[in-house]
Amino acid sequence: MEAFKGKFERIAAENFEEFLKALDVGMLLRKAATISTPVMEISETGGIWSLKTSTTLKTMELKFKLGEKFDETTPDGRETSAVVTYDEGKIVTVQTAKKAGQKSTRSVRELTGQDKMVYTMMIEGSDVACTQTFKRI
Repeated sequence: MEAFKGKFERIAAENFEEFLKALDVGMLLRKAATISTPVMEISETGGIWSLKTSTTLKTMELKFKLGEKFDETTPDGRETSAVVTYDEGKIVTVQTAKKAGQKSTRSVRELTGQDKMVYTMMIEGSDVACTQTFKRI
């Protein structure tokens, strides 16, 4: 996980709007999310990891201990039970929806070279996925 520490800026996104639409995110929020250029900062203090994502409109921070379940409200408003693990050099996040009818997601952050990170998000039980590419800054 040490290699992930630092700041990354999104440089590309594939199928992101379709992914958000499948999560029932409204049009205005989808547009704002797709045109923004988020910066993701990954850090750790005393065994507590932080994934902080900032745009000009909003900052979201996810704090967790690896392998421990926690409650999370996602940026699109879903109440989930989440767990983050480090598996084969990848940060894997599983968000299980608490309410019937809402979708669960799985995301994988993977370093591809020293300065690039690929962030893949999938909706569980479907073939809907998106990929975002970040560059270390």
